[in-house]
Amino acid sequence: MNTYEVFLKKPGKDEFRHAGSMQAADADMATVLARDSYCRRGEGEHLWLIDRDHIVAVDPDVLATTVDLAHRTNDGSAVAARRKRLREEAS
Repeated sequence: MNTYEVFLKKPGKDEFRHAGSMQAADADMATVLARDSYCRRGEGEHLWLIDRDHIVAVDPDVLATTVDLAHRTNDGSAVAARRKRLREEAS
C-alpha cells in the first residue's frame, strides 16, 4: 500500500490546499478513492494526488541560510518613516 497526500483546489482563484492523506494500492485506486472521499459533493475543481515516496523534504539547515537576510524583508516601516519625514519637512 502506498500513502498519498491529497490536495484539492476549489472552483475560482483559490489555491490548492492539503485535504488529507489516504492509502491505496496504486495511483488509479487512489484516484477513485480520493474522488469518492474528497469530491463527492463537488467540493473541488482540481485534485492532486502525490505519492508520499516522491515528496522531497528539505533539510532545515538549508532553509536557515536565508534567515539572516533582513534586507530582503520589507515591512513598510522604512517607507513610512521617509514619508513622515518628508511631511514634517514640508510643513
